[in-house]
Amino acid sequence: MINMDWVGEYVDLDGVDLNDLATKITNAGVNVEAVLNKRIDNLVIGLIKEVKNHPDSDHLHVCQVDIGDETLQIVCGASNVREGLKVIVAKVGAILPGDFVIKESTIRGVTSKGMICALFELGLEEKNDLTYSKGICELDDDAQVGMDYNIYAGLNDALYNLDLNPNRAIDCTNHIGFAYEVAAVLNKKVTLPDADYHEIDDSINNHFKLEIGTDKCKYYTAKMATDVVIKESPAFIKRRLESAGMRSINNVVDISNYVMLEYGQPLHFFDKDKVKDKILVRMAKDNEKIITLDSKERTLNKDDIVITDGTKPICIAGVMGGENTEVDENTKTILIESAIFEPYNIRYTSINLDLRSEASVRYERGLNYEYTLKALNRACYLLEKYADAKILKDTVIYDEIEKKDKVATITKEKICKVLGTTITDADIKDAFDRLGFNYEYKDDNYIVTIPNRRLDVAIKEDLIEEVGRLYGYEKIEAKLPVLTDKKGSYSPFIKYYKDISRHLRGLGLNEVRTYTLVSPKEANMFRYDDGELVKLDKPMSLDKSICRRSLIPSLIKVADYNKARDIQDIMIYEISTTYYDTDQEDLKLGILMQGKYVNTTWMNKNINVDFYVIKGILENLLNYLGLNNRYTFSVTDNIPSDMHPYRSAEIIVNGTKLGYFGRVNPKVSKDDNYVLELNLTKLYEIKTGNIKYKELSKYPSSNLDLAFVTKKDTPSKDIMDVIKKACGKLLTNISLFDLYEGENVSEDEKSLAFKLTLSDMDHTLQNDEITNLMNKVIKEVETKTNSKLRK
Repeated sequence: MINMDWVGEYVDLDGVDLNDLATKITNAGVNVEAVLNKRIDNLVIGLIKEVKNHPDSDHLHVCQVDIGDETLQIVCGASNVREGLKVIVAKVGAILPGDFVIKESTIRGVTSKGMICALFELGLEEKNDLTYSKGICELDDDAQVGMDYNIYAGLNDALYNLDLNPNRAIDCTNHIGFAYEVAAVLNKKVTLPDADYHEIDDSINNHFKLEIGTDKCKYYTAKMATDVVIKESPAFIKRRLESAGMRSINNVVDISNYVMLEYGQPLHFFDKDKVKDKILVRMAKDNEKIITLDSKERTLNKDDIVITDGTKPICIAGVMGGENTEVDENTKTILIESAIFEPYNIRYTSINLDLRSEASVRYERGLNYEYTLKALNRACYLLEKYADAKILKDTVIYDEIEKKDKVATITKEKICKVLGTTITDADIKDAFDRLGFNYEYKDDNYIVTIPNRRLDVAIKEDLIEEVGRLYGYEKIEAKLPVLTDKKGSYSPFIKYYKDISRHLRGLGLNEVRTYTLVSPKEANMFRYDDGELVKLDKPMSLDKSICRRSLIPSLIKVADYNKARDIQDIMIYEISTTYYDTDQEDLKLGILMQGKYVNTTWMNKNINVDFYVIKGILENLLNYLGLNNRYTFSVTDNIPSDMHPYRSAEIIVNGTKLGYFGRVNPKVSKDDNYVLELNLTKLYEIKTGNIKYKELSKYPSSNLDLAFVTKKDTPSKDIMDVIKKACGKLLTNISLFDLYEGENVSEDEKSLAFKLTLSDMDHTLQNDEITNLMNKVIKEVETKTNSKLRK
């Protein structure tokens, strides 16, 4: 809420229609939602000349009230009504809150021509037992009989109720900041308030030492005032605070709040006699205690910034002061603090303590360091004038603020292109002049120095917005943009993983989306890659506190959720980013399968998910990506311990270890879950060539089935590699089609049957060629793999 009478002290508003101004400001991008005032017509100040008891009531009184130009007879039931009291009179015709119309009436046979009012009846005070018991409002002796009460009480002040975008909530929530906005719209200048005060010979340095023990405080200034007189605030200060929704307390506390609403810089006043001789700004200790001004004990942690007297906390920096240094009616000497603290810490302190204050809200948004000292000096001026304070000379300053000018360069061409209209150089210069932005025009470039009071303006696009809104959005003709047609497409990597996703759906899998954040227990499961876990500094809950390194724990949770709802066949996958080492990430593919991969009631021909099914899914995908014959699966120590030790394998492509697949260890999940995790970021880096055409042989091929009995621990791949080498170019395809264990095969052995497809580009293979090749294959396999041909 902005008080325009207050703003009028900084910008000349004489003759300005405030409703019209509100429209202009809204058109310029700062939304004035409503123009409000508390004025009630037909309210005057009256003097009660005579009070008599009502002839027909034991509590009503008949009053004769002088309102300047006439005397009114008014019946009143207030307990505090008496002769000589100056009061608020609502004349006939006044409309009070609730659409209560004051009329001439007869109350128990006595005529009443008006109403003597309490503040709650005018909507200026909350109605409760306390305010009701006070009765009618008793005005001070300086109230002039017959005067319009609206003028006396400041109810004529127009208030702008602003609906601000977050970027303008930094400068437009204080009256000086909003004054610059008004001045820009009206093309006027801003005059800052008076801050000149007198200093006594005594120096603050004789009474106070400052020590900063944290880098979370970049700027700290302090002044000292003595011989302070605590009393009621001037009427204009009380009125303006109330218009902003703040309660008047006393002149000293009110001045602190007044300056905050004026400059946007929170101040804190300490009772110097309670602080003693030192201020140490440091980080709080875990479980350190402080009782704040609201008389509540707060428990702090190491992320909270505190002001201390060298040992104990006396203020939660940027949030609320401590009860142990509160300014009270006995205060004579004040230490004034005006500082800048790290917004991040202030926000989280206020959230963690559930303690939001007018000060903390402003600290969170960021402060203009140029106003920090100005606000301090303004407070000294007001304390001297309205609290009879004597200001000690010198100012204690700790300054680690980087004071680098914000400079942005923009061209007229860029401004016109972005706004979609033609704006002249004169319009651009006029906008910068009205905004108070210093600029240099050089080589068709506007080199603009942005004042620090506008923390929301930093880059050239911000300057374009400022020029556009001052020029007038309503002047910009609405038209469709002219664009060069450009074929839309995904970036190569995004296209890569979307192709993978589409292919997996074609294989019958369903895509899921799960949370990136997991619990510490889940974060340490299925760890395959190196790298430190990424932990959140301020997690909302423990089960969402770490960025995951593996997708498998999340997929298991999805499977458990569906299993609990009687879904038996689960084929799911997820493609998502995992994180490590603070700023590193990998895109991974996770697959989980359980139940029946093919489920049909016709002749009960089902295919249950097992190691070979998920292996087949993986081989299908790698072949689809053009990686035929470039991948292998191996049993190594790298496979996570959460996987089954005898039904899992590592995925190796071009010699690079990219993931693993197999059955989940029964200790982790009681269900028969088969999973796969593949690092797509690393897989994408393995380049594949273009697909090459290979002519088919014009001659018929021959098929040859061979079965070998071998040890159970012999991988089928070892036998296949020997067969491929023995056959050479004549082998066009080889596949394992049978595994047999049982009768006629020893307990420590197995039988593997392979189908070989043989062909030659030049002729049809003859029987003797096939026989010779078969004998060669048998001999090589038996020799090199310790296997034997199954009869």
